Amino acid sequence: MKRDSLFGEEVVWSGRPKVVECPLLYRVAAAVCAVFSAISTASAIVVATALDRQTGPMLAFAAWMATLALVFALGPKWWRSELEFVVTERHVVLQRGRLRRTMDRAAISFARIHWNPKNPGAGDLELVRAVPTGALRRRLSIVLTGIVAPDRVWAIIRGVTPATPAGDGHRLLAQRLDEGERVLWSGHPPDRWRRWLPTSWRAFASLGLGIWLVVAAIMTSVHSVHAVRTVVSAGILPESVTFVALVTSLALTSLLLASAAGIIVYASVVRPARLEKETRYWITDRRVLIQRGDEELHLDRSRIVDVIDSPAEKGLKHLFLVLDGPMARAFASSGAFGERNVQGLQPVLHRIADADAVRRIILHGPAEPLPEPVA
Repeated sequence: MKRDSLFGEEVVWSGRPKVVECPLLYRVAAAVCAVFSAISTASAIVVATALDRQTGPMLAFAAWMATLALVFALGPKWWRSELEFVVTERHVVLQRGRLRRTMDRAAISFARIHWNPKNPGAGDLELVRAVPTGALRRRLSIVLTGIVAPDRVWAIIRGVTPATPAGDGHRLLAQRLDEGERVLWSGHPPDRWRRWLPTSWRAFASLGLGIWLVVAAIMTSVHSVHAVRTVVSAGILPESVTFVALVTSLALTSLLLASAAGIIVYASVVRPARLEKETRYWITDRRVLIQRGDEELHLDRSRIVDVIDSPAEKGLKHLFLVLDGPMARAFASSGAFGERNVQGLQPVLHRIADADAVRRIILHGPAEPLPEPVA
């Protein structure tokens, strides 16, 4: 059997990214830089042809923005294409050339799986290690990007036989359980119209920024129309290069503002409401599973040392799962200590009606009386 060169341990799985894509944030940044480059270029043409002024700084800025657009669009794909992933008897290794990151398999607290919406058989496997809260808080995770059947790889890391239906992101988590694993309870947050309202000061601030950008886009469009009419009345022909460059610059500016407003409103209001409706919880005799859209969280119940409940509206409760790990009891990002401004699924069950019964199931298992599963 093949052995790892760093630890000398037997390699149980190895792979490389099958689907290499640029992350969404980098794609947005590339698009913004490209639009800025086009606006600056068009403005330089207007200044050079209509005002007969030097446009060196404007063209330099356009070239810089174009360069950044290429870096944001191609850089992450180039970096990810050379990654290698190795799972040994005791460690998970991510390497690129001489750069290595490792994590002890026994120290992994839970995993997140981000399925690729364009390729349901592939996705990212994020391995997270619990860390202490407070001054020692830090982020410890390794992401195996673009691998085939990430749930199968996670089963290998856990040391269990992968389930037969594993590797299909279209299936519910309850249909991809380990062999012999059974569901003790399932549920989801009750539907509510208030999910369409911002729930934090950051969401309110984002919504306010989005509304301000909408107003700015409208005002920019109005002033752009007035400017175009003024230029036409001054005798510049609509077929001229100056006119086309001016209209292009003004249109791209309005489009950029409107697009930014739409993205911010979607991210702060629409997306959280849609994801809340798609959230599902399962507690099995071995794990706590959470599924939300294309994202999943897999948590072994042996990692849970306590469950902290927090009151929600209409008598419901949030259940925060306190995790245990090497030299780290509690998990800062779980939200149990007021730290909720984090990305991705967290080990938290939101707005649970039968919170006490669910807490007993998580901590004590099926020996306690079980509530009826919720579809």
